[in-house]
Amino acid sequence: MTETLETPVTGTPVTGTATTAGARAHAREQHGRTAETMRFVPAASAPARVLAGIPDGVSPAWAETLAFGRYTTMALARGTRIRLTDTAGDACVHTLLYRTGAVHERLNLADTVKVPWQAYPGTGHPLLSDAGRLMATIVTDTSNRHDALTGATTLAGNAAKYGAGTAHSASPAARELLTLGALKSGLGTRDVAPSLSFFKGITVDPSGRITFTGSAGPGAAVELLLQMDAVLVLANTAHPLDPRPDFAGTTVDIVAWHAPKDLGELEAGSLTGPLAPEHLQALRNTEHDLTARNAR
Repeated sequence: MTETLETPVTGTPVTGTATTAGARAHAREQHGRTAETMRFVPAASAPARVLAGIPDGVSPAWAETLAFGRYTTMALARGTRIRLTDTAGDACVHTLLYRTGAVHERLNLADTVKVPWQAYPGTGHPLLSDAGRLMATIVTDTSNRHDALTGATTLAGNAAKYGAGTAHSASPAARELLTLGALKSGLGTRDVAPSLSFFKGITVDPSGRITFTGSAGPGAAVELLLQMDAVLVLANTAHPLDPRPDFAGTTVDIVAWHAPKDLGELEAGSLTGPLAPEHLQALRNTEHDLTARNAR
């Protein structure tokens, strides 16, 4: 049986969603409406709070407010600058990076900590791939509460602590959400390596004991500058060492814009200060590889 859809031409208002016509009318009424957490399309339509600080005359490439317990992913170009803002002071953003077009190359936290001789990421810290190349640099940081050592929450851990940990449960684990993000790029569970967590920090004492230091408070922000085309996967969910018995957290604002001139400023040392030898070598590894690829 084929149903003939009513149209506004009849003059009869369509209400409710019990019919196809009513469902269509209801769906169309949602056009243009916004929610507290969403991806803004076009990005320039995001609230002023999200877009604050973008250079004048520059259009955002991505703008989103990510809810706690959710994930997002985006493929971004070399020279893109991404700002994450812990708006209410209780976000925890687990982060992965994959090289676009060669996703076997991805963020390697062991090298990201070992090579620059620094366990606590902050302004000027290089994010390195498993091939010794520079994927991104932290170019601004007002939080200084991050974690490159503990990793992400797991299904088993969340189930034991909160009663559930699946991606669509009330307390999703970071690895479950990061896996969904990785799937969007054709990756799977085996490709979800240890993640870098922003906005919830830790310290390590001389005996090797890790202590959770929590958040820096509302409004803290961190900015990344991409050295290569990359897929960014983010999951905003609890930190594995959060001592609270309840699953709790708040949103994070995300905005990205093209800033290719910053690449030259970074290398020259005028963006974050002179680069350490390890950082500079990783940058040159990336540039050499890009030059070789473009010459083919």
